[in-house]
Amino acid sequence: MMMPDLQSCLICDDVRQERNGKFILIGIFDALAAPALPVRHPQLAVVTRWCSGEGEFKQKTKLLGPDQQTVVVEGQEIPVRLPSAEATATQVEFFLNAVFPTEGIYWLEVILNGDLKLRCPLRVNRIKPPPAPPGPHAP
Repeated sequence: MMMPDLQSCLICDDVRQERNGKFILIGIFDALAAPALPVRHPQLAVVTRWCSGEGEFKQKTKLLGPDQQTVVVEGQEIPVRLPSAEATATQVEFFLNAVFPTEGIYWLEVILNGDLKLRCPLRVNRIKPPPAPPGPHAP
């Protein structure tokens, strides 16, 4: 068994797969902005791609709150199979209705066989709504 490298990890709104096997990532992001908190994100997709390894592995994905302790969402263990060192494995995991209670930096963790392979930030910001347009009787 040869441990693989994490070639990429992206957070996006949705992922589609074409008939030819190619993936289409929709709405790649690294921050969420909302006028009020908590905010519920209807669907969050995490896409990972592994390469340069050989064997069978277990991937787990977690999203931690700004305190780096609170688990916001946690995926199931996903099998990663690489039959040869030249093979790649693309994993797509969906999290529905993730709730972000406060603004701050959240942390996405990608774990392979119990070892942390990547931590990447996801910013959640509260934004001020735009001012209301003047009414019809405004001077």
